[in-house]
Amino acid sequence: MTRISDLRIGQWLKALPFSLLTVLPANAQTATSAYMPGVTAEGAVYFLPKTAVRITVQVEQSTYTPGDLCPYAERFLRMKNVSAEKAVSYRITSIREEAVAVADTAKGYAVEFNAKTSATNVRLSDDGVLLAINAEPSRLPAARPFVPSPHAAAVNPRRFMSEEILAAGSTAKMAELTAQEIYEIRESRNLLVRGQADNMPKDGEQLRLMLAQLEQQDQSLTSLFTGTVVKDTTEHAFTVVADADIRQQVLFRFSQKLGLLDKDDLAGAPYFITIEDLKTVPLPEPVDPKKKGKQASGVYVNVPGKLRASVADMQQTLVTSEFPAGQFGNVELLSGALFNKRYTTRLTLNALSGAVERLDAEQPK
Repeated sequence: MTRISDLRIGQWLKALPFSLLTVLPANAQTATSAYMPGVTAEGAVYFLPKTAVRITVQVEQSTYTPGDLCPYAERFLRMKNVSAEKAVSYRITSIREEAVAVADTAKGYAVEFNAKTSATNVRLSDDGVLLAINAEPSRLPAARPFVPSPHAAAVNPRRFMSEEILAAGSTAKMAELTAQEIYEIRESRNLLVRGQADNMPKDGEQLRLMLAQLEQQDQSLTSLFTGTVVKDTTEHAFTVVADADIRQQVLFRFSQKLGLLDKDDLAGAPYFITIEDLKTVPLPEPVDPKKKGKQASGVYVNVPGKLRASVADMQQTLVTSEFPAGQFGNVELLSGALFNKRYTTRLTLNALSGAVERLDAEQPK
């Protein structure tokens, strides 16, 4: 039968493989390395998981560059309040929450392999969390890396300037002629839309292409007066692990002029994280002092509770999600009799919560 011992660190030291112990000279004390999970020929040491909340914030940076003819925007195009100064501004475009599993080092256990056990194929995650025994583990979806959208190729407005505009003797004259060109382009586009142009296209596709070209010329020449805005999006991730309720803890700060800031930087407004234990699982029964310390035979699994995570600013809650959470639940012991040679037992645990996802126990024929 598989023999499982409740670690609690010191209780397992004598059973650890020799490779985890370092012996100093005789006149010094024995030093032990940090507890590490893993599978050896003698047995397996594992953790159960607990749930962390990963908050992903996407921030858009807008960079405004004034056009060469911006001083003449109001005079020739009747556009007011066109800034002649370069400026950068930021805004939050999205906030997402997702649950991720991390090893709960307070829930460490060990399995000792022997001739009577069938639990010899133990599958662990990279950080030592038990995923499955005698079965293929379930996996959480891999996080997709953030890839910013590529910028559209910049169009040089001078491509659409006539020879007369390029030969203008002053900036004011260039602005006047460019404005006249813009008005002519708009008039040509209106005639096409109304079907009144002298040379109307033969079909709808040709009309669409002509309108698109006129629109590009209009926007490109107008940008000489209004300036251009280039937008870039960056993604920032925060991971919060809660073993108890968290109330209105500052997660980060944000400024429209400076962007996303550290939580201690008072130049930005605070954004808060709140994590609540929803108390969906009753408290475990107290342990009988007479039985305390006895080694139990079986496999420990989580009976997860549930948490609610919320992100808010100074005015309102922006996003709220609920996730299973092993740290807010109990630990249950699956009988070691399931893993003796009389049964072929396959156990799969939920990779996020540590709860039993599937358990098959069959008697061999």
